[in-house]
Parts: sequence; structure tokens; C-alpha cells
Amino acid sequence: MNRARLAMLSLAAAIVAAPAAFAHEAAKGKNGGLRVDAGKYHAELVVDGTPTVAVFLSDEDDKPIPAAGFKANAILVIDGKSQRFDLVPAEGSKLTGTAPAAVKPGAKGAIQITAPDGLTAQAKY
Repeated sequence: MNRARLAMLSLAAAIVAAPAAFAHEAAKGKNGGLRVDAGKYHAELVVDGTPTVAVFLSDEDDKPIPAAGFKANAILVIDGKSQRFDLVPAEGSKLTGTAPAAVKPGAKGAIQITAPDGLTAQAKY
């Protein structure tokens, strides 16, 4: 393999790997759920095999953010189908809602969060 081709392959590999290096991986949150980035927030999705769904909001330093004034929509894959439902503020940093069916841990989907100032963010699971 000549040097020019090797350099080109190295550059291509670096470009492909760069977004993964800067992306934050999902992590276990303080409430036992899956915590991901959602814009300038962290959103921890907590499900337990029932239709009840909770999302806990925190800032970039993992300090809880009061959920009052926030709104959210969940779109989760449940039993192979996309299901959409609302999440509303509950106590503390918690948004809660009821899915049309039981949601198992590890569910895939997204939560669209609207902050009190109208800015939106999305958490992907």
C-alpha cells in the first residue's frame, strides 16, 4: 500500500471515529434508569415493565432541575410498535406519563423535551 493511500485511509478513519469520541454514551442514572444527553440537559429514562414512564432531568453537572414548566413527548417502541404519549411534571425533577402498554427496561425511542423558555431538546435511547 503506498503512502498516499495509507494517509487517505487514516484520515477517513479519523473522520468516522471523531463523532463517536465526542458523543456521550448512555450511562446508568441516579434513579436506576438510562441517562443520556438532551441538549444542555441530561434525561434519565426510568421504566419498570409497567406502563408508567418517568424521566428525571438534570443539568450538565448532574444536579436535578425542577421539572415545573417543562413539557415532554415520548415516542417509545413498545411490542414492536412506536407509541407516542405525553409526559408532565411531577415532583422534583421528574416528568411522568403512562404508555399505552407496559414498557420494558431497555426500550428504544426518544423523548422530546420543551423547557419553560420554549427551547426544545431530544433524548435518544
